[in-house]
Parts: sequence; C-alpha cells; structure tokens
Amino acid sequence: MKALITAGGRATRMRPITHTINKHLIPMANRPMIENAILKIAETGITDIAININEGDTEIPKVLGDGSNWNVQLTYIEQMGGPKGLAHIIHNARDWIKSESLLFFLGDNIILGSIIPFVEEFKTKNLDCLLALSRVSDPQRFGVPEIINGVITRVIEKPQEPPSPFAVTGIYAYSPKILEAVAHIQPSARGEFEISDAHTWLIEHGAQVGYQEITGWWKDTGLPQDLIEGNALMLDQMHEGNGQTATRQEKNISIQGIVSIGKDVTFGQDVLIRGPVVIGSNCHLENCYIGPYTSIGTGSRIVSAEIEHSILFNAVEIQQAGRIVDSIIGEKARISAASLTLPRCGHRLVVGDNSSVEL
Repeated sequence: MKALITAGGRATRMRPITHTINKHLIPMANRPMIENAILKIAETGITDIAININEGDTEIPKVLGDGSNWNVQLTYIEQMGGPKGLAHIIHNARDWIKSESLLFFLGDNIILGSIIPFVEEFKTKNLDCLLALSRVSDPQRFGVPEIINGVITRVIEKPQEPPSPFAVTGIYAYSPKILEAVAHIQPSARGEFEISDAHTWLIEHGAQVGYQEITGWWKDTGLPQDLIEGNALMLDQMHEGNGQTATRQEKNISIQGIVSIGKDVTFGQDVLIRGPVVIGSNCHLENCYIGPYTSIGTGSRIVSAEIEHSILFNAVEIQQAGRIVDSIIGEKARISAASLTLPRCGHRLVVGDNSSVEL
C-alpha cells in the first residue's frame, strides 16, 4: 500500500501568512503541519509516500527531504496545470500509484489518534473505498455522505442542504479502482474534479464503499483560527517524555505544567511559563508571561509582554506589547509599544492583505 499526501493549493483564506510560506509548512507545536501526516502514515507501516506539491515548488522538498527522518521514502509529484480538485491530484499521480492500494491524506488535516485501525479495517474488509466520517456543526464546508440504512448512497461536495451531519474527513483508503473513478468524472460547476464525485462513481459502479465514524481527533485547518486550535490540540499531546514537567522555581523563572525548551534559551528577570508550551532554540525571555497553548519559534525575543494561546514563527520580537492572545505572528515580525518611538501616541501599522488587527 502506498500513501499520497496533498500539499498544494494557495491557501488564500490563510493570507497574509501564506503569502510567504506554504500552508503545509506552518508550524504546529514548532513542527511543520505536514509532519503530522507523515508520522501518522509511518505508524501504519506504509513507507512509500508521495507528496502532491504546486508546480515548480522547491520549498517543501527542501524542508522535508527524502523522508529518512521518519524512515520513509518521499516522492514529490507536481500538480501540473494548477489546482483542479482532489480527484485530479490522484489522477495526476496515477503513474506513481500504478496498481497499488492507496491511503490518501490531506496534508492540512490534524489527526491526533492512530489511523492504524482505519487502515486495518480497509484491508480486513477488502474494500474498494473506506471513508472517515466525523460529525460537524457546519457540514456545508465539506463533502457530505448520504446514508440510507447504514449504507452510503452518494457523496455531495459542499451541499447547501446537507443530507447528513457528517463530513468526509481528510483521510481515505482506496483500491486501484479509484484510478478508474477519477478518470471518468467531469469537472463540477466550480471547475474542479471533486473527490466526492469519484466516491459516488464508485458506489454507482458496484464498488465496495465503507465508512468509519471518528470522534474527537480530527481538525481541518481551513481558517486562521483553525491553526490556533490545531496548535493547541498538538500541544495537548505533549507528555513527560518531550517536555519539562511539573512546577519548579529556578532563580526568577517559574515553570508550571509541561514545557519544552530548546537549546541556548536565555532568561532575564521574572519569567512565568505555564504549559503546555513549546519554545524553540536561541530565544530570549524576560519579564514576561508565556501562557498555555503557545508555540514560540527559534530565535524569538519576548520582553515585557504576555503571550497566550498563540503561534509565533521564527525570529519574532515582541517588546512592551501588553497582552497578546489568540494570535498568529509571522516570521521576523516585530511588535512593540508605541511609547518606544516618537511620536508617543497613535498606532503605527504596516498591514498586509487579508490581515486582522484588533487595537
């Protein structure tokens, strides 16, 4: 069995962050988001993994390399002609898939539990397609299955009137029949080859299509606030083996809960860190409070500020900025009090497209 991870697209809803970084490389607990997908797949024993990337993309291959860090082999497949839907990604990778079964994984989905039972059910029941379903409050955003007497009869992409409260999540298992399905469907009204149409094609042509409902361990990171929540979910997975634990007092530093601190981090006076928190290497913290569910990237400097429930990329500098919560702060960003510069009143901003600022 092979695995295919999606890592293309433009992530326009994530701008301005995604103007300068591929969405799938955005850090979650200080690791690229897509690493979560690689780790989950590797746990199943699948080692042959392809990653779908945008045409001409060199950033993701440079960051992930050949996969040896996770004991897998990574192949990169460019999505020629630009994004045309999930079904097109599979069709585009047909020469690599050949006649193998396929685990299809959306690289911007956060899966916290093991997917081993999912893969085992697909194999044990000898299915042509197994879909992971999750109950959601807004199924209009997803592919939604119509289920009659416990059987999926069709799947509708982003329906205005969902036939069920389930979303098809970002993990799928297929027999080689999926290649026939994606080759026969037509573009939807929005001009994309919908994976939901491929699922319906399989059902209509007698394929064995099953589903498994999952609860509490799936997060689609389609919006900026989803990134912050996904980061919190990843930090919740920290345990004593990968963080400093319990409460301790050291000079003027107080650490409470589970906290992971990188190499060469320096501390000034009066620092309180309350986990779960991840702090990258070569950071400096002084007169500050770092609250739960915060990730701080390498080379950052926090002085006289409070940060909580936020993601800070590498080399962020924050000085006398008061309290910052529920925020995503991009690489090399600088935030400081207006009183540090002249004139000492008003707010001085450089705000890019699609930014969100609360003052």
